[in-house]
Amino acid sequence: MEKAVIRLRMGAHDAHYGGELVDGAKMLQLFGDVATELLIRQDGDEGLFAGYEKVEFLAPVFAGDYIEASGEIVHVGNSSRKMTFEARKVIAPRKDLNDSAADVLAEPIVVCRATGTCVVPKDKQRRG
Repeated sequence: MEKAVIRLRMGAHDAHYGGELVDGAKMLQLFGDVATELLIRQDGDEGLFAGYEKVEFLAPVFAGDYIEASGEIVHVGNSSRKMTFEARKVIAPRKDLNDSAADVLAEPIVVCRATGTCVVPKDKQRRG
């Protein structure tokens, strides 16, 4: 099955709460971007996100964190594509050392997991 990965640094503009905490909805936005890439790879069309069946927020994300979001298509129906997603923190700032210090994490921290379904109408499918 198709897989896709994107990596993005959370900026100050992503911080929504005190302590530079990033809103969990940002992870869903990243999953949406991964889903779009997967649909283009699978069908040659961006398709539409129909909904999430499950979302788990597992660890906090802060401004300055680097998040790697991945997904894969786990089931292909006539027009539906079921996907699983995972977001991992791979780099974290070290403000305790100084304003520009950061560490690559030896073990990425899973911050969010989800499953969802996207749809590509039959008349828009160009592959498969």
